Amino acid sequence: MERAADAYLAARREAEEHGAIGEAAMVQVHLAFACAFADRSRAEAELELAQRLLSRISTHSSETTARIADVVRDAGWEADLSERAAVLFAEIEHSGLAYAATKLQLALCFHHAVLDDRDGVAAGIVRLRELTQNDNYAYYVEIAHFMADLPLSGHTARARWTDGEQRTRQRWRGLVLLRRRRT
Repeated sequence: MERAADAYLAARREAEEHGAIGEAAMVQVHLAFACAFADRSRAEAELELAQRLLSRISTHSSETTARIADVVRDAGWEADLSERAAVLFAEIEHSGLAYAATKLQLALCFHHAVLDDRDGVAAGIVRLRELTQNDNYAYYVEIAHFMADLPLSGHTARARWTDGEQRTRQRWRGLVLLRRRRT
């Protein structure tokens, strides 16, 4: 997540240097999303900046991603997270932003993994499989397994991870364990 955050930060600065306000806002939203997994307080600051940047433009996609980042930031902390997510799922379905439902489902898998809710993670993985049947974001299914420290049994790995599957698994699981220690 640190490398992703650094890359997004560099991209936002570059967009700002070129006066690309919309691009800067969209990149900032993705920076907040990445930070939300690892650092709740930084995510708060990044989300605040994202909201300020988004207030200058109109992009429903980025606004939705910011709301999903908000869910990730609160994963494992907020009791009403599933209800908030249900409202957001309904809005996403109405808007037609199919990728956003997948991203939100991954956020809920993170929430359930932090709470060690095996049934919640299992249901989330089933839903992720449904959402990724067209192969877009299919690697999210693997990430959900990694977060919950579940084997990929019955699932054919599709992603080729830059640092290998085991290292990637450790990173995602580490984010869950870190969040547990802080809740």
